Amino acid sequence: MHTIQRFLPLRNFRRETARAAARAGLAAVMLATCAGNALLARDLAVATRAGPFSEPLQAVFLEPFTAATGVVVDALNTPGGLAAIAAEAGAETRWDVVLVTADVLRTGCERGLLQKLDWNAVGGKDRYLPMAVSECGLGAFLQSTVLSWDRGKLQGTPTWADFWDVAKYPGKRGLKAGVVGNLEIALLADGLAPGEVYGALRTEDGVRRAFRKLDQLRPYLVWWQDDAQSVELLGSGEVLMTSAPNEQVVAADRDERRSFAVQWAGSLFVVDSWAIVAGSPNLAEANRFLAFCGDPARQGQLAAQTGYGGTAKGANDKMPPAEQALSPSLPANLRDALALDPGFWRDNLAKLEPRFEAWLKK
Repeated sequence: MHTIQRFLPLRNFRRETARAAARAGLAAVMLATCAGNALLARDLAVATRAGPFSEPLQAVFLEPFTAATGVVVDALNTPGGLAAIAAEAGAETRWDVVLVTADVLRTGCERGLLQKLDWNAVGGKDRYLPMAVSECGLGAFLQSTVLSWDRGKLQGTPTWADFWDVAKYPGKRGLKAGVVGNLEIALLADGLAPGEVYGALRTEDGVRRAFRKLDQLRPYLVWWQDDAQSVELLGSGEVLMTSAPNEQVVAADRDERRSFAVQWAGSLFVVDSWAIVAGSPNLAEANRFLAFCGDPARQGQLAAQTGYGGTAKGANDKMPPAEQALSPSLPANLRDALALDPGFWRDNLAKLEPRFEAWLKK
């Protein structure tokens, strides 16, 4: 887990280097870089959640943006969530750009905590995949929860229906300990198409159907808590198959020489987005930063380092075929995928989470 303390020394070094260069006689170059824009009220502040993607975001987007433009970036880590943005939005905000989840993006936009985007200023909507475009957010990357297994222990390409078939595929199964995603997976395993899942879950009959499906698998379930634990269960042989974040599978194959496979049909994807905090005094530079992050080649670099999918059209094109095949934003991998619906969970989490917890304790 990377914290703000890790990045502050590097950030301060860049700031002091830029200022020293200006004092040494490069002020004219810096002014030319900023021509046509209002002078920054302060450094451009970009806030991201602490996590495994912090360092790659720094290396792929933040540092190259400063090198290309001369605009110094304050790289801040935040615990995330709507409350943090609500505390910052307004005339005295200390943030300009923030990385947000889909649920925070939707609610923050509705409440006026996030700036509505000028899409002409950030490259145009046509530059991006449809799920990366919204009123207040530009998709930064896409991540999927997939069905995964060890090729050395299971041949073929199982589906969620096979995940439930313990007679054909004996062994334990891994799922994340939580209601979000598991009800969707249960209905996919029960034969619903991705486009039918949330319509069913908005009815009591659909919710009961999902819990009945989970009942069938209860004796065989091993629950994982954090993302890395999902592939650890596979590696230890404790489970035969598991749900897992796609980037964890990629990392295990790359770093630990595992042979874990991925089923993209029925995967559940989410998009994290860049958004501009309402009241930002650096609106022009914030737009410039978003446009910079939308470059397909640069997004491809992030995908290669992390396993996350780029949201700009063409982000996967220059990746080697083997890496392309593992990108969650590859059109073929999205064809039969389900977008997790933040609106559904915002409206229903309060009633379905206690119900799931009660089910676990039966």
